This record gives sequence, structure tokens and C-alpha cells, in this order.
Amino acid sequence: MQHAHVASLGAGVIGASWTALFLASGRSVAVYDLDPQAETRVRAYVENAWPAMEALGLVKGGDPDRIRIAATAAEAVEGAEFVQESVPERLPIKHALYGEIEPVLGAGVVVSSSASGLTLEAVQQGWKDPSRMILGHPFNPPHLIPLVELTGNERTATGVIEEAEALYEAIGKVTIRLNKSVAGHVANRLQAAIWREAIHLVVDGVASVEDVDKAIWAGPGLRWAAMGPTTLFSLAAGEAGLAGYIDHFRDTFNGWWDELGEVKFTPEVEAKLLAGLQEATAGRSVADLAEDRDRLIVAMQQATQGMRRS
Repeated sequence: MQHAHVASLGAGVIGASWTALFLASGRSVAVYDLDPQAETRVRAYVENAWPAMEALGLVKGGDPDRIRIAATAAEAVEGAEFVQESVPERLPIKHALYGEIEPVLGAGVVVSSSASGLTLEAVQQGWKDPSRMILGHPFNPPHLIPLVELTGNERTATGVIEEAEALYEAIGKVTIRLNKSVAGHVANRLQAAIWREAIHLVVDGVASVEDVDKAIWAGPGLRWAAMGPTTLFSLAAGEAGLAGYIDHFRDTFNGWWDELGEVKFTPEVEAKLLAGLQEATAGRSVADLAEDRDRLIVAMQQATQGMRRS
């Protein structure tokens, strides 16, 4: 098995989810986190995540007990063949961690950071030799959402991105490559653009939080789960394809883009969103909503398994 033993550094929600997925794939995992309660939290997370991973066919000879909690980051990476780093997104924290593990890493071991808001260039500053340090940004929760966004650059050694890509795909992930670093990567920037307009529509009184959210999951969200927006718009014009669609809707989209809202988080905007969310969710708990989210994600993926051609 490729990379049979993995180190998972950071045991928050993202790190615990990665740990669950690595375990499900038949690998052993060494986990490090500063929190003395990390072992209890991670084991509980893995136990809770296991049925969903089984339902998706992600459990391939995995054993949830093949987990070891390390006392230090250096101890966690000893003997590891791959490292997934998911510690808090604060450069001093990440750089200190890298300084601890770099001297004891095995030769050629890839370290992939889950960082969502930091660029590769920023995290590389914590390394003497950053040639095997990349970004492998997942989408939350990693054990259910397939996407991983991979970023390397001119300082990345040949074959490192391909090695990480092969491992991720072996455990059920879908990877994309960024040709250059950009804050937020691809998916988060797309989310940010959509959410900005969603907030604008709420603040401008066009629709409620509930109805704006509903407009996504009951409308374009369904299509986006099948194909991306450019491909979908090309289909909307039939045989004329994308060129025909743009020709027909050029002025329409240019007008919409000119009118898209510019919003910032102010106390008033935040209060409006919080009140709208409270009304939309009827005060349901985070755990209850997360359970619904995961149940729906599993069901949608089960329904479409084996149908995608590329």
C-alpha cells in the first residue's frame, strides 16, 4: 500500500476528519495535537464518521483502532510516509511546527497543509528546504467531500504534487491543481463570491436568509453538483454551445455583474444574518444541522456513484 502510515498534525474538525479517512483506507495514523483531550475527541469523531464512510464505500480494510496519539509533533512524524498538517491558520504556529518536524522527517516525505486562507509561499517560509511542502486544501468535512486543491510552485520538487495526488485519489478524493497561488484557492473564492451576493440580497431586502439559501440548494446547487457552471451554460444553448450562450446573454450578464452588491461585515450586517439564520433554522442545534448536512451529502453521493464519466 502506498503511504501505509500517515501523520495527522492537528486534531480539530479538519484534522480529525482527515484522520478518519486515512484510517478507513487501511492506513495507520499517528496524531498530534496540543489539546490533552485530543485523543478522546478524535476517537469519538472517527467512531461517528465511520458509518457514513462505510455507506460511501470508503472503508477499505480500515481499522479505527490503528491510531496512535503522539506527545510531540516530532514523535508523530517518525516513520510517517506522508504528513497531513491541519493546525490553526496562524503562521507562527505553523512555522514553529515545521521547525520541529523538519529535522526528523524521513527522506522524501511529503508534507501537505490543509491551509485554506494562507498561500504556499507564506507557509514555505517556515522551512529550510520547502521542496516537499505543498498545500492540499480539503473541503469540510474531508471524509465526505471529495475535493482537494493542490498547490505547488517553482520551489516544489519534481513529482511531489503527483505523489500527493496519487495518495489522495487512492483514498477517494477528487483533486484539482492550482497553476499559481491565490488567497483562498479556487473553491473558497467561488464560495466567497456567491456568499457576497447572497448577503447583499438579504441586506437589500430582496429575500430572507432562508429563501436565499433555498434558492441555491433547490436551484443551481443541484446543477452544480452535476457539472460546473461553464459546462452547464454551454449546454443551455444546445448545439450553439458556449459561444452561442455568450452571444445571447452577453449584455444580460454584463448588466448583472455591474449591479452585484458590495458588502462588508459590519455589526448591522452580522446582526441581520444571525437573526435570519435563527429564523431559518428555528433554533436547531449545530449538531442537529450538521447531522442533516452529512446525511444529505452521503445520500447524494450514493445516488450518483459510478455515474460520472470524468
